[in-house]
Amino acid sequence: MKTTTCLTALAAACASIFTTTLASAHISVAGPAFAKSTWEASFSVGHGCDGVDTYSVTIDIPAGVTGVRAVDSTLGKAVTKTDGSGNATSITWTKATADILASDVDFYRLPIRMTTPDAAWTTLYFIAHQVCRDQLGNTSTVEWSGKGQTTALPDGAPPPEPAPSVVLLPARTPGWNKFTVTQKLTSLTVFNDAEIVWAGNAAYSVNAAYKDLIGKEPDTTALTEIAAGTDIWVKY
Repeated sequence: MKTTTCLTALAAACASIFTTTLASAHISVAGPAFAKSTWEASFSVGHGCDGVDTYSVTIDIPAGVTGVRAVDSTLGKAVTKTDGSGNATSITWTKATADILASDVDFYRLPIRMTTPDAAWTTLYFIAHQVCRDQLGNTSTVEWSGKGQTTALPDGAPPPEPAPSVVLLPARTPGWNKFTVTQKLTSLTVFNDAEIVWAGNAAYSVNAAYKDLIGKEPDTTALTEIAAGTDIWVKY
């Protein structure tokens, strides 16, 4: 970890103005989430389908997630589907037909309480199935199933819509934390609630003041991805 007088002095000043940014998607889930811990996930449904109201959403539960407890939403009552061992495999919320809106104007939150697996740095993908319905009974479905694909499929079809996902983080404490990243991270947005991240002489921060200094500091480069096996320092 490279520390300079300029960057160290700036930390205290930046802490009071630091803000967290979250990636947005039509169906998304907000982090952070920590490995081997209880997590109250909140899935956000920002839009319906081409101006039509959302009628139901099903969230598939990834393998390794246990202790699932769903919460009812303004979209509807939560219904849990389980396998032969009693483990939750999906949660569905469905709106009453009489409550379907004439247009896509509402925002929905879908809460689930769960225990995450002991697998820091891995990504949990929650495949989502969104059904929209108009007041005449016409329906359409969007599958949010992409797991990081950004290019066309082998048959030329566009990549699938991205599934809600979250990277599981190891436990942390306020201040400096040293971690060894065991899975390659091509997106560093998982650190958007940190003040700064160091990997050798490369640094990452979403804070504008830090980013400016990273660009100006001699022998310092911008950190854009992290290879598996890399030791990093993160300040929260």
